[in-house]
Amino acid sequence: MLNSINVSHIFVFDQEKALDFYVGKLGLEVSNDMNLGFMRWLTVRAPGDPSHDILLELPGPPGMDEKSASQVRELISKGASGFAAGFTTSDVKKTYENLKAKGVEIVGELSEHEYGTDFGLRDPFGNHIRIVQLASTAHQAGAKQAAKR
Repeated sequence: MLNSINVSHIFVFDQEKALDFYVGKLGLEVSNDMNLGFMRWLTVRAPGDPSHDILLELPGPPGMDEKSASQVRELISKGASGFAAGFTTSDVKKTYENLKAKGVEIVGELSEHEYGTDFGLRDPFGNHIRIVQLASTAHQAGAKQAAKR
């Protein structure tokens, strides 16, 4: 049985630009930066949370040929990649204002939902990201559901 998510990925077109965005603007931390020879293994995570890394992956070898990589880049650039990542924050309004001041592309204004208050943004490559401040009831309900499993 699976216990947790260890690593997921987001396709980026330039890993230095991705570092500037994900670390410099969003405030994530680098967890790994290794040259494996055939690729650079560059992962980030929420500060202090070693449970889940995000691989900032270049589309291309070894995972796909150049024609496929070009198609992936085209789709992501158009915003057609769908939902890439979601993050939580304890102060969504402050996070929203800070990111807006840093020039982050906001694509969904602050909105309240049953699960909490969130907003949407895009990274420099076109990936869709949401940031949410969970409602205390939604957070508690999720914890109760997880405990029942």
